[in-house]
Parts: sequence; C-alpha cells; structure tokens
Amino acid sequence: MSAEPIGYVLKRVQSVLRARMDAALDPLGLTTPQYAALSALEAAPGLSNAELARRSFVTPQTMIRVLSTLEERALVVRAPHPIHRRVRSATLTAKGRRAVDSCRARAQAIEEEMLADLNPRARARLRGLLVRCAEALERGGA
Repeated sequence: MSAEPIGYVLKRVQSVLRARMDAALDPLGLTTPQYAALSALEAAPGLSNAELARRSFVTPQTMIRVLSTLEERALVVRAPHPIHRRVRSATLTAKGRRAVDSCRARAQAIEEEMLADLNPRARARLRGLLVRCAEALERGGA
C-alpha cells in the first residue's frame, strides 16, 4: 500500500476546510470568498478588484460578483481610486467590520479543530513547511 501523494493530501485538506468554512459562514449569509475579501480589506483597506481577487484566490470576474454582493449588503463601499480613476477601491463599512469579526471567530474555531492533534511546535513547523512549499512553487513558476 502506497502513501497518498502530498499534493493529494493538501487538496483533501483544502476541500474539507472549504466545505466546513462554507457551512460555518452560511448562517451569517456569507461565503468563504466573501469572508476572504472582507478579511483582505480589513488588513489593507482600499484594495482594487484585481488585488482582492489575488488575495482571495478567485478570478477577477468572480471578485466582481463578490464585491457587488458585499456592496449591496452594505458591507463594503467602493469609490474611484485617487490616482487611477478607472480603478475602484473598496473599504469595509462598520457593518462589514462586524461581519468579518463574526466570520473570524467561526474560521478560527474550524482551524483549531483541524490542528487539535498538533502541539504548538508541530503547528509552527507545519506552517513553516507549507510556506516553504508555496514559495518553492512560486519561484518555479516565475
């Protein structure tokens, strides 16, 4: 019997994590990509659609729909960029900040469950190894 390839295991974790996140956020009326966009805007207000898409791991076309929904729900506001007039910058509203706080608590609970069998040292090692893997692939694709 052979061990599952690491890429398969990573995809398995990602798939289960996404399903659990979607289920946890659904009662709040939000999706995982919407939470990712809200979190990115909390960390860096004023991001463009393209930058939000990159940080949320979705296509720019998908981010247009995500932002439209968030704007309709008054969680974000968009305005023309001060320098690049064709670019619209997004920022959180007070309602959006409350929503991201609620989402974060749910996301942290799922992450804690995922890592429950790992001590702090193992968690740090896992994080470091995954970062190294991502960086190696990013270098190779450049």
